[in-house]
Amino acid sequence: MSTPAEKFLKHVANVIAERSTQYGDASGSMAAIAARWSATLGREITPAQVVLCLLDLKLARLAHDPSHEDSAVDVCGYAALLRDLSETAKPEGR
Repeated sequence: MSTPAEKFLKHVANVIAERSTQYGDASGSMAAIAARWSATLGREITPAQVVLCLLDLKLARLAHDPSHEDSAVDVCGYAALLRDLSETAKPEGR
């Protein structure tokens, strides 16, 4: 039998897969957002910084309403994406 946390993480994994189908590769989306934000702000923004800012947005929303499941799902998804981005940014052999 799964714990509530395990069930929640399985739900997060399903949402990540669903959004990948809907929106395409998340890394590519974050790179596109980083390019747009860089132009808007007049300084370079990295895809990882985009993810950190989106995480911060979701955490602010959770501070207002800790029971909002969609924001909690997004926090987990963005954390996983940040991990993916950091893995792809590592030099070979590390």
